[in-house]
Amino acid sequence: MYHEFFGLKEPAFSIAVNPRYLFMSDQHREALAHLLYGIQNGGFVMLTGEVGTGKTTMIRCLLEQLPDNTDIAIILNPMASAPELLSTICDELGVGYIADELTVKVLTDALNQFLLDNHRKGRKTVLLIDEAQLLKVPVLEQIRLLTNLETTTEKLLQIMLVGQPELKRLLARPALRQLSQRITARFHLEALNLVEAKAYIYHRLKVAGMPDHQIPFSDSIIKKIHDFSGGIPRLINVICERLLLGAYAQNRHQVDKQIFAAAVKEVAGTATHQEEKEAAATRTSWHAAFVGIVAVVMVAVWFFVPDRSPANASTTNAQHSSVDASLLASGTVIEARRFISSTAESSTPARLASTDSPLIAVATRDQVAAQLALFKFTGLNAVDKKSPCTSLNKSSYECAKTKLGSWDELKELNRPGIMTLSTPDKKWVYALLIGLSENHALFQVDGVEKVILWSELVAQWNGDFLYVWSHPAGFEGNLQVGDRSELVTWIAEQFAKLDQQPAPLTRQFFTDRLQKRIELFQANNGILPDGVFNEQTLRRLNEALGMDKPLAELNEQKLQQHLKAQGL
Repeated sequence: MYHEFFGLKEPAFSIAVNPRYLFMSDQHREALAHLLYGIQNGGFVMLTGEVGTGKTTMIRCLLEQLPDNTDIAIILNPMASAPELLSTICDELGVGYIADELTVKVLTDALNQFLLDNHRKGRKTVLLIDEAQLLKVPVLEQIRLLTNLETTTEKLLQIMLVGQPELKRLLARPALRQLSQRITARFHLEALNLVEAKAYIYHRLKVAGMPDHQIPFSDSIIKKIHDFSGGIPRLINVICERLLLGAYAQNRHQVDKQIFAAAVKEVAGTATHQEEKEAAATRTSWHAAFVGIVAVVMVAVWFFVPDRSPANASTTNAQHSSVDASLLASGTVIEARRFISSTAESSTPARLASTDSPLIAVATRDQVAAQLALFKFTGLNAVDKKSPCTSLNKSSYECAKTKLGSWDELKELNRPGIMTLSTPDKKWVYALLIGLSENHALFQVDGVEKVILWSELVAQWNGDFLYVWSHPAGFEGNLQVGDRSELVTWIAEQFAKLDQQPAPLTRQFFTDRLQKRIELFQANNGILPDGVFNEQTLRRLNEALGMDKPLAELNEQKLQQHLKAQGL
């Protein structure tokens, strides 16, 4: 069919997993290195990524590189109870058990005996669970217990968890922190950028046998492909296959804009991206005009109601409620109220109006006030009240601003700090985050703690996060074996304090003994145990020594107390 038309020997963009078409970008090579490291060092290995980013292909590649003396159990459907999952693992490995006694103890004992026998034979055992985000918490805890069996030098079972980004959020739950701390290697596959997408497309065409003189996709079309697919390899395959078919139908050897537009409509069943942009712009214009009209009407109502005295307050409020109800669905009441509020000169201009959104309870437009609140909460003194961060002694504490992308990254950073949020009128406001639960964020405003659902907050957050942390003078990054400095002495002294030892392991020279101590600390704190003393390791060490204040942990009891106090 069209394959011969383009000189292809086979379909170049089949969505079936084929190791011959494996495209190794820099991030894929890094992911493979992380996974191989984790498998060799035991415990848990985790690979996450959005649907279609190539997780299954990566796993195929990894399995091909495992030693011949490896037995592997692959679980593709983990939506089962603990006994059912354990029996499936036993079946995969050929472990014998009494079918009439499917209890956790019986199955675990049988599996443990198999692992010991396998170890005596010089064989390794690997458990791979795909779609691991579907696992229930009790089942995950049971899987964790399987890694307890070990010799003095290694774990007898290596476990690989593969899943969508929800898996990261699942393992961030406080109930699973023991499991999370045992993950020795983790990697998240991102979508391909434009350069990688172009390389990916031509890699597949070349593997499929396309002649060098055939160039079906121009750079401008490849950019359109990337925009449409978001850099997801599976979606790139789908649209490219449809584009080649469309070009063949028109007897064209190169895809043009018309072919692309038709293919997008056929694949997505929707308008093209440009058409959507034009439609969105039209909707925005109509919305803005409507908001203006509503604002004028409500201002008229506000200023021309005959009597706004306390005696008639209930009547006036009822009129406003009537207007609110009729406009709430269109989302215009917030804009109109803001217009009225600004016209009436609210007595508290720094605090957001109480009808804006859920974030009003925690945010302020005064960035300096937010920083002063952070300093007070963490027990620091702001020498310069007008510029708190610049007045810190940089040899001990420092304000750090970072860009985060998820709840998981906030949990990993584990520091109270200031989130930058956007109001509906596109103004930046600042909120002091002091704690997290599984689904809620705990904020402090004017000394009062308030809880907000994460789902109500995340859309307003631009990712900016300002926090304060302590560090030794001169610390600028990684320290590792072979380095020599006063910083090494400081690190060794901190571990001596932690271990309650009279003397540090070393002075000035970063030795193998210090590296081993750092690796142990990293492994116990959910950090890649590479023995390199980096910022992440320093933050965890600060927490262990009580030098930095971590985020508060909202357990169910405390969460319910906050929700009850807020009338929620």
